[in-house]
Order: sequence, then structure tokens, then C-alpha cells
Amino acid sequence: MTKSETTLSKLRAGSNSTQECKELMSYLPKDRNFFTEHLYQYQGFWYPPNLLEGVLYSQKHFHARDSDIILVSSPKSGTTWLKALAFALVQRQEFQNPLESHPLLHNNPHSLVPFIEAFNFHTQKDTFPRIFSTHIPLGSLPESVQDSSCKIVYCCRNPKDAFVSLWHFMKRLVLKEMVGCTMEEMVRGFCRGSSVYGPFWDHALEYWKESLENPERVFFVMYEEMREKPEEWVMKIAEFLGCSFTEREVEDGVLEDIVNLCSLENLSKLEVNEKGKLVNGMETKAFFRKGEIGGWKDTLTPLLAEEIDKATEEKLLGSAFRFFC
Repeated sequence: MTKSETTLSKLRAGSNSTQECKELMSYLPKDRNFFTEHLYQYQGFWYPPNLLEGVLYSQKHFHARDSDIILVSSPKSGTTWLKALAFALVQRQEFQNPLESHPLLHNNPHSLVPFIEAFNFHTQKDTFPRIFSTHIPLGSLPESVQDSSCKIVYCCRNPKDAFVSLWHFMKRLVLKEMVGCTMEEMVRGFCRGSSVYGPFWDHALEYWKESLENPERVFFVMYEEMREKPEEWVMKIAEFLGCSFTEREVEDGVLEDIVNLCSLENLSKLEVNEKGKLVNGMETKAFFRKGEIGGWKDTLTPLLAEEIDKATEEKLLGSAFRFFC
């Protein structure tokens, strides 16, 4: 079996789905997708079989605590960076000295902050607070999360950059079986909402509205604003999570050290992120590219960019929400 076939089989994972998941998929709406035979619509959003099963599993078995921290994003919207920052700032008292021994220097952020729909949330160490991540839409979060007082940090990214990042992510995984998949076809699927955890806009709008109604529970941050002023936004996230930086910490460079340690430029150069693999076999280098604001211009044609802009305009009609341009 080739490298691409191995990776693809792990992403699909449809043949090993539980009987419950198979029965559910038999009557759910489905649509063609670029890397799996079908996506299935569940509770208004689209999933390949393995992720659908992960969502179902988390809804039944994930037990949130009031002290938990849940990091949320759409795929390729700053997830890896947010995980690193949250882990470093929450655990800074334990790991700040010496910096050379920090877990992030030897572990990919996805290994330190597990996805609750990836079946491995049980491996999270019983620390205080526990930190998890997810791409699950607000309305599909496990009831234990919705009923708890745990804190949620949502990172949102411009849809064109998020789309292009996802495109390159899949290409870097060497998915040669993306049969018949062109950039144009993938854009069309994205725009009609048929993408992994899509519709992209509904995903963001749900959490944005919740952040307005329950600001003590949900903190909404723009990826682009964090990239432009990382220290300012890391301080805001720390305050939201109840672990604000002291004046002494700022003066001593603790905040600056965390921002530098977790920068995409630094993380991408670490051996663990250049040559490492996650437990599912995915190469860690696939999670790092440029992370630039407006990087979509190097990939999307003007016509494809216009298609995404039109979809964005339609989706946000009547809403005060706007993506960072």
C-alpha cells in the first residue's frame, strides 16, 4: 500500500465504522467530496464517515468539566497555532523555566491538545485545567460541554485563506486518489457548504453569535488579528481563561517568550514538526505552511476568489459579522 493510500484510508475509515454509524449514514443526506466517496450531513453540517463517527462518539462519551478549556475552529483556521498558544499560556508556571525543556519543543501541539472527536481524548492528562480542541459546530457539541461552564475559544479565519490552506493541506498529504478533483470543483463544494465540517460560514456565525450572547463563556478571535498583534491577543485570551499575565510577567518577558515559542515560524522549524508523525500516521509537517494573511492570492484565480466572496456575501446577509479581509 502506498503512502497516499495509507493516509487516505485513515481519513476515510468508512469500512470500520460502527454499525450504528453505518445505519445512520444510510438515511442521511450525502454529497460527493474530493477525498472521500461521500460526505454525510448530520445536524446541518457535513462529515466523512470517520469524523461523523468521532462526533457521535464524543456526543456519547465526552464528559466535560466546568474547568475545561475547549479550543474551536473550522479546519485550517489557525488550529495548530491556537493549541500551542493556549497550552503554553495555561501551563506557563510549570514549564517556563528552562525554556529549553518545554513540551512544545518536543511534541506537536496536536499531541498535547487532543481533539474530542478523535477518540483519543481519554489520553489527556488529568491536569487542571484540561485543554481540548474540536472542529465540531456549536449545536453538535456534546451535551456535557453545552451544560457545563467550560470556556470556549473560537478562532476564525478569512474563508479564502482557510480554503486555500485546506487545499494545500490535502495536497501535502499526497492524496493522489483525489480523482477528478480540480480546484474549481473543490471551490464549488466549499461554496455550497459541502466541505468537511461545513458550511464554513454557518460554523463561524454560530460561535460568533454565542460569543455575543454569552461573552463569559465563548471568546471569539480573528486569526488575522492575532497574527498582526499576537501579544495583545494572547493577553486577552489569558484574561478570558482566568490566568491573566501579571505586570511582572510581562516585564520579565514571559509573554514575549510564549509568543516566540509558539510562533508558526518557530514551530515549523522544530524537528518534531519537520520529521514527526502523529499516532494516526499523519506527518506533522503537513500542519505547517505559510500561515500568511491574504496568502490565497497565490493560489486562487480572480474568478474562484469571486465565487467564494459571493458565497460569503450571501451567507452573511442580514448579519453584522464580517470576516477580516
